[in-house]
Amino acid sequence: MIILVGLANYRSVRLGAAIQNASTLAKVVALLVLAVAIFALGDAQAGALATAPSLSPWSPGGFGVALIAALFAYDGWIAATLVAGEIRDPERALPRALGGAAVVIVIAYLSINMAYLYALPLADMAASKAVAADAMTRVAGAGGAALVAALVMLSTFGGLNAGIMTGPRVFYAMAEDRLFFRSVAAIHPRYQTPHVATAVIVALTVLNASVRTFEQLAEAFVLLLYPFIAMTVAAVFVLRRRRPELHRPYRTAGYPVIPAIFLIGVTTMMANALIKRPSATLLSAGIVAAGLPVYLIWRRKGNRKEAG
Repeated sequence: MIILVGLANYRSVRLGAAIQNASTLAKVVALLVLAVAIFALGDAQAGALATAPSLSPWSPGGFGVALIAALFAYDGWIAATLVAGEIRDPERALPRALGGAAVVIVIAYLSINMAYLYALPLADMAASKAVAADAMTRVAGAGGAALVAALVMLSTFGGLNAGIMTGPRVFYAMAEDRLFFRSVAAIHPRYQTPHVATAVIVALTVLNASVRTFEQLAEAFVLLLYPFIAMTVAAVFVLRRRRPELHRPYRTAGYPVIPAIFLIGVTTMMANALIKRPSATLLSAGIVAAGLPVYLIWRRKGNRKEAG
């Protein structure tokens, strides 16, 4: 599947975008239909919504660990910005897309989670390894579980295409900035796609999917990515102070309060992850640290070439 989606994005930007639009629409509609089906077929007295569940003892640390997995569902807002250079009128289109998508995701996720709570007691949800499948099995039998399996496959397909469509743009930009092999910035003469960068991301994705579980990949993704997102947001403060004359096509809403809240939240989450999940957090930090000397050597090498 990774190679198939990679070939589609290697062949055409428009094809990759069409696949993404179709799979995303199908996934959102399927989630909402699934929620409606559970409410229609389930027993109102059987699930957690029938009683006032006790959340005591509440664990802030446990909530923080759960937040890591939940954030994986919202990481599309980051990926969307990576293709800004190929979007018509990105100054208007991107803010609308990001804001509208966040609203859709919140509605879809609240709806489906309310449906789970409608169908299952809290204890069953806590013990479940596949809440959606268990909820549909409870209300519709084995056929319901098969429907959920199909939905998971659809969701995986859409998420995979999004990553393979947007990820190569990072490698392409690195190569353009002389921080990666220059050949990775090559554009296919016929298809007009970053074909070398796409091939690189496909190879790395196949390797990662072969040696790690989805849970491990999702956790590592968030732990590796969010410190850099935090630094990007912090750069808003730095740039406004050091370069007030820069043209700013997009004004940060709620500045400086909203960026500050985001930074506090990410810092707290990462500190909690270090306490609660030290092995995974330190492994992610080690991967980043291993890249620092490579970055410095590569940058020095690039500066020497420019000077020469």
